[in-house]
Amino acid sequence: MTENDLIIKNNLDYTLFTWVKQSGLNPINAEKAKGVYVYDRDGKKYIDFSSQLMNVNLGHGHPKVAEAISKQMNELSYVYPGMATKVRGELGKKLAEISPGTLKKTFFTLGGAESIENAIKLARIYTNRYKIISLYRSFHGARYTALAVGGDPRKFPIDSQTAGNFIHVENPFFYRCPWSSSTPEECSERAAEHMERVIQFENPNSVAAILMEGESGSSGCIKYPAGYWKKIRAIADKYGILIIDDEVMSGFGRTGKWFGIDHHNVVPDILCFAKGVTSGYLPLGGIIVKDEIARYFDENPFPLGLTYSSHALSCAAGLAVLNAYEDEKLIEKAANTGKYIDEKMITLAEKHPSIGDFRNTGLFGAIEMVKNRKTKEPLTPWNAKPSEMEATNRIAAKIRDLGMFTFVRWNWIFIAPPLIIEKHEVDEGLDIISKALSIADEYCN
Repeated sequence: MTENDLIIKNNLDYTLFTWVKQSGLNPINAEKAKGVYVYDRDGKKYIDFSSQLMNVNLGHGHPKVAEAISKQMNELSYVYPGMATKVRGELGKKLAEISPGTLKKTFFTLGGAESIENAIKLARIYTNRYKIISLYRSFHGARYTALAVGGDPRKFPIDSQTAGNFIHVENPFFYRCPWSSSTPEECSERAAEHMERVIQFENPNSVAAILMEGESGSSGCIKYPAGYWKKIRAIADKYGILIIDDEVMSGFGRTGKWFGIDHHNVVPDILCFAKGVTSGYLPLGGIIVKDEIARYFDENPFPLGLTYSSHALSCAAGLAVLNAYEDEKLIEKAANTGKYIDEKMITLAEKHPSIGDFRNTGLFGAIEMVKNRKTKEPLTPWNAKPSEMEATNRIAAKIRDLGMFTFVRWNWIFIAPPLIIEKHEVDEGLDIISKALSIADEYCN
């Protein structure tokens, strides 16, 4: 048995892989990564077109991050969260500076789902209410509460044991508008009216918060029509409801601004983050709260705690990553590269009838594949059974075979490369996707 075979065998025999049945797996045997590429142990190169799970925003192998982690390790690797550290305070200050409005104080977690759950707890305690409103087409993490508040079908196996008091509403999804709207603006208006009706039915005095992604992620990068976020902010203010903004995927330059919600000129009450804050180099997440919420806990106990909150190594990685985004002007670069991708996608759509829609903000986009552009019949149904996944499986296999890693789900191909990507690398990636789309075109009618 070769060393490569042994590595795969140990992984399959002694570890569990996420979201998939465990038999028949053939994972990429990753050895190293640099820039926008991951290399397996046979030397094959994969262009990373989804930043792994939309988290390696800075790209792989950035030397300044490794240096910051090493320096912090030599000084102090861990103390309990009741102690102050230099890097914790510096990162908290930096987050306050880049966050919208009066968002000021951060409680650090180790990931996105933890951030969501702690934001929900905090909203319920602060408002003395208990219901949370969220969107059906959303994903907020895989912990019990986070899975329940989202609408992703991966929660169905635990539906009978899931956490309660979560209410879901329809998305303002213009391409597949539930209200058959004729314009994005009309979809925005009808979706907001729907949200308010549900709140009224549920008793506004019982609703603690509305939770939405700053920009939609793994549900297909659904884009909020102009004005929708502001309408939701106004509804929340009308009924004394908090806004929780999930920026786990859409934060830290991914959309061409610091946060997805920045495109909508809305300030949330609580902002959740993870992923891009450290570019995936170490686990870190958190919630940032408005100053007025933070002041409430000046005289009231703060009821949240985690063993690894404010972990010094993770904070060091986060501070180095945020500085790199600024020093290398990567947020502006993401916005400009996103415009380039938008232009290239026009040509790609002319070539491939299977492209029904392309939705993108900065470097946060998804191709929606259809069998027929007129009827919008999806290439693969939402929450498809294994027997309905033939086309998707063929497309995903082709993408991997051609040397690309990206997130492919049902009838979506995600385009969310690291912010450092250059135009010639974009061209390389889109050429691979074009070849894979030729398979999707076979199913068009």
